[in-house]
Amino acid sequence: MGTLILAVTSLFLYSVGTALQALHFRGRVQSNAAITTLIGILALVSHGLLIAQTVHHDGGFDFSFFKSSVLISWIIVFLLLGLNLRKPVENLLLGVYPLATLTIIMALITHTPSRLVSDDSYGMLSHIALSVTAYSLFTLAAIQAILLYFQNRQLKHNYNSLLVRNLPPLQTMESLLFELVWAGVVMLTLAIGTGALFVKDLFAQDLAHKTIFSLLSLLVFVSLLVGRYTKGWRGMTASRWTLAGCALLMLAFYGSKFALELVFHKGG
Repeated sequence: MGTLILAVTSLFLYSVGTALQALHFRGRVQSNAAITTLIGILALVSHGLLIAQTVHHDGGFDFSFFKSSVLISWIIVFLLLGLNLRKPVENLLLGVYPLATLTIIMALITHTPSRLVSDDSYGMLSHIALSVTAYSLFTLAAIQAILLYFQNRQLKHNYNSLLVRNLPPLQTMESLLFELVWAGVVMLTLAIGTGALFVKDLFAQDLAHKTIFSLLSLLVFVSLLVGRYTKGWRGMTASRWTLAGCALLMLAFYGSKFALELVFHKGG
């Protein structure tokens, strides 16, 4: 199937999913888990086939700026649909589907230098797989933190907004946030560990910036978890720490890639 057909199909399915979620959020239609899951699965399949045609080629994987974004957005949707089977996270689809749509559009209309990793570079591929999984988990955590922040703020002001009425109870929201952070910390720790094992000469490969900011973000997330269990951090405090850690992680990944590929036009 052609790349354009797969892209249009993915964009259509994500647009339908976004529209349904928006209507449900506004109380115009009832939520239907079967339809939500079906649309999500079809979008994932189309999105995945698109990745197979655009990311994997020439005996390797192209992890350039926008190609990586398409892969990460696929993992985010995959994780969220899986979580939605046992957790009340359906509202996050309203932010995740447009994000996936944007990454696909940008991958189609832009061109950046390729950063190929060979098929037989198993150590590097394992490091990248762990890294993109960690980024995906923390992206979900960031969206969750934003919702939790506004939920806390509006509840404190006794403002019964549409957002408050649609979100799960505060305790459930906080519990889910820390589950995402915990999972992200495990993946990020493993990613940094495999990077230390399989990536040679970080400075020669222009990866010092990425390493430093990744370590700083890991420190922020570990501090948040320690604060949670020793000082009872929650609510808006937890949201701020989560967003700070996610900002550092985005600087580590997208900041370095943006500078190397879009500013200095360096491939690999």
